[in-house]
Amino acid sequence: MNLVSARALDLMLDSWRASSAAPAYEALADRIRLLILDGRIGLGTRLPAERDLAAQLGVSRTTVTAAYAELREREFLSSVRGSGSVARQPHGIAAPTEVAGPGFLDFSKASMPALPALAAAAATAAEQLPSYFGTSGFDPVGIPVLRQAIADRYTARGLPTAPDQIMVTIGAQHAIALLSRTLLARGDRALVETPSYPHAIEALKAAGARLVPVAVTNDDGWDEEALEQAIQRTSPSVGYIMPDFHNPTGRSMSPELRERTLALADRHGTTLIADETLAELGIDAPQRMLPFAAYGQSGTQAIMVGSVGKSVWGGVRVGWIRADRSVIQRLIRARSSGDLGTPTLEQLVVANLLADYDAVLESRREYLRAGRDRLAALLAERIPEWDMPHVAGGLTAWVGLGAPVSSQLTLAARNEGLQIAAGPRFGLDGAFERFLRIPFSYPEAETVRAVDALAAAWKNVGRLAPTDAGWLAEVV
Repeated sequence: MNLVSARALDLMLDSWRASSAAPAYEALADRIRLLILDGRIGLGTRLPAERDLAAQLGVSRTTVTAAYAELREREFLSSVRGSGSVARQPHGIAAPTEVAGPGFLDFSKASMPALPALAAAAATAAEQLPSYFGTSGFDPVGIPVLRQAIADRYTARGLPTAPDQIMVTIGAQHAIALLSRTLLARGDRALVETPSYPHAIEALKAAGARLVPVAVTNDDGWDEEALEQAIQRTSPSVGYIMPDFHNPTGRSMSPELRERTLALADRHGTTLIADETLAELGIDAPQRMLPFAAYGQSGTQAIMVGSVGKSVWGGVRVGWIRADRSVIQRLIRARSSGDLGTPTLEQLVVANLLADYDAVLESRREYLRAGRDRLAALLAERIPEWDMPHVAGGLTAWVGLGAPVSSQLTLAARNEGLQIAAGPRFGLDGAFERFLRIPFSYPEAETVRAVDALAAAWKNVGRLAPTDAGWLAEVV
């Protein structure tokens, strides 16, 4: 059973009292409930003993006892004498990062509606499928026609690639998890950006990695000095990065930083995993970046992950890994313990779409451009004190709230029918309470409804937000 220590929970509970007018035990219970709903306290995790948490938080044991009692009453904790209090969820209620409840508008996922051309591509794939009936259907690398199409796409983008450098996976998350458990040994260090894609962090942790964080900000992008020092001082075995339209900030690495990062990684034996799922979703007449590995010298250890989950539809579970042939062979040997291949029908659908992928991407860019501009205008009108940076690509904006109340705002938004992930969901140890990731990839009516809900929630949370600049400096 996993255990969250009193100190670790204190970090995740950052400023839980300052942003609520409720009694202390209710504020504490609400924040712990959000941590469970948001997936930051995993189901089955044992919480600290009441005495330990009270001492860590500087509150009376009665406060913690009352908070735990309320959580038990609402079925978010179960307690057994001698075993402590264990996180759970009420029957039939899922974490908001997974499934929205009835009547909720779910903005916890950065995704677009299905591509209109998807149905036709699927119909064509169904006609093609019988030609594969003579095979076993179990294929750990992918059907040749799709591997060739993906390799051709990399070659056209400026990185010569052969089909045997491609493995087709069940989406990008599957690729990241497979790479993590194949390339990492328990206790190895892994470089990660903060904020970052939370499920990638979970995959690295599940493989036993010790995380080495490097900051990415709206204003400056990557902390280049910290990135250099992290690689030089820790020589991480693996680094997971999103160099193109980083999730959630939307920033992209300059060509110069890509070259320096690859060279550093090569010198220190670090295998970089570049998540390129958003790489071709530039919005503003984008500078055409080469695939990440193309910026390195021959022999540079760089692996790339891609998928159609963001560009076509999340329901088409097809992704891929582009790596050296030796790495692909290692992945083939490791894969069978988790799955036996990607569904053939879905691979055929993607192969058909890749034949005219430039047109697919152009239509998606137009859609995202309209969505970004719409969200910016709505926020400027209804919550002008928030800071939405200009985003050049991707699907999300990393919006500055001006106060460390993201978790409290998320709870208030749920009361308005909106499900959205709090800023700390994208960080480590409770950071990013001053930010909220807002997708601009939803239809107009849903975006308007979401901003309305956020504006209503902000009226309750915003008036309680601390405004003293000196106080804010303590939580930066």
